[in-house]
Amino acid sequence: MQPLAERLRPTTLDDYIGQQHLVGPGAPLRTMIESGHIPSFILWGPPGVGKTTLAGIIAHSLEIPFYTLSAVNSGVKDVREVIERAGKNRLFSTHSPILFIDEIHRFSKSQQDSLLAAVEKGAITLVGATTENPSFEVIRPLLSRCQVYVLESLGKADLLTLLERAVTHDDLLRERGVKIVETDALLRFSGGDARKLLGIIDLLCAATPSGEIIIDNDRVTRQLQHSPMAYDKLGEMHYDIISAFIKSLRGSDPDAALYWLARLIEGGEDPKFIARRLVISASEDIGLANPNALLIANAAFEAVEKIGWPEGRIPLAEAAVYLATSPKSNSAYMGINRALEVVKSTGALPVPLHLRNAPTKLMSELGYADGYLYPHDYPHHFVAQRYLPEALADLRLWTAADNPAEQRAATLQANLRGTQTD
Repeated sequence: MQPLAERLRPTTLDDYIGQQHLVGPGAPLRTMIESGHIPSFILWGPPGVGKTTLAGIIAHSLEIPFYTLSAVNSGVKDVREVIERAGKNRLFSTHSPILFIDEIHRFSKSQQDSLLAAVEKGAITLVGATTENPSFEVIRPLLSRCQVYVLESLGKADLLTLLERAVTHDDLLRERGVKIVETDALLRFSGGDARKLLGIIDLLCAATPSGEIIIDNDRVTRQLQHSPMAYDKLGEMHYDIISAFIKSLRGSDPDAALYWLARLIEGGEDPKFIARRLVISASEDIGLANPNALLIANAAFEAVEKIGWPEGRIPLAEAAVYLATSPKSNSAYMGINRALEVVKSTGALPVPLHLRNAPTKLMSELGYADGYLYPHDYPHHFVAQRYLPEALADLRLWTAADNPAEQRAATLQANLRGTQTD
């Protein structure tokens, strides 16, 4: 028998749950379907939020030929064969056939290159689904030809709507009868993942061979403790464990960091995914308190790319321990966030004339570079002059954190500007 998630998979937008920012009235994907014009796009979001379902609904609504490839088990040859078949179908339709690629982030560069010409010529409409940031995983030429739509984890109301629909619309559940006593554990273990929620209901059905199926916190918890679903690297646990790993690094707990790293490794996580998180942590949480952390994290990333598994676990562990035991600072992270807020609120303020280049005579005559003071011509390689736009002359974005490295930098700044106080 099909899993509940397949039995309940919707075929129209009216039956689709969640993602109202994309499929609600006037939203981009609904407008796209209603207009009949479907450009290539990529759906980016966590597992179980309806990426595959949405692609299928689009094809079903417009009666467009629909081809599916999984990046896990498809090669360049498979891609070319599908494109060739799609091209033949193109002759009988006013719309380009849709090629849906699940987990497109797992496609190699050569596989993605094989898609590019077909997308450019309109031989196919590419719809990709990914749980990873397309900016990191999709080649730039292909990404530039695709709109990216971000899907969100399902909220409590969406999950409860899905539960109600399962209980009232699925023939098997209606025949058996379902008594909903409590939903806290069901929602917690689902983690915003529709497929996970329906999978838990399947588990409860299997654990109750006959009679009414009861959903309560105790039954859900007991079933999940004895099921492989309790660790699903593509589901809620994937995000929970990576969150625990990052927070352990931030919280300076090397033992916890190693434990969660081991959980990620045993769960089959992509080593580059782990390495990227180490680089982010080194920049966001350690920063200027220990700039070497970023070098170590980058070195671990390069080592993993070169040596792969299982030896790649060693540089990842080395970097994890180093980051966890490093002093912490988010001053640069906070500083750039504040700077971005200022730029958004003040717009494109002009660059002061003395800071501009003057490669031509006309620019010199207009005052470009006039009055610029070259710091290396002055004691301590510093001279006071304004570097910010005039309207922001007194702006301060960076605040030193209370660690030795940044306190030394702050003291140097104060001494240079003559603001040191005893």
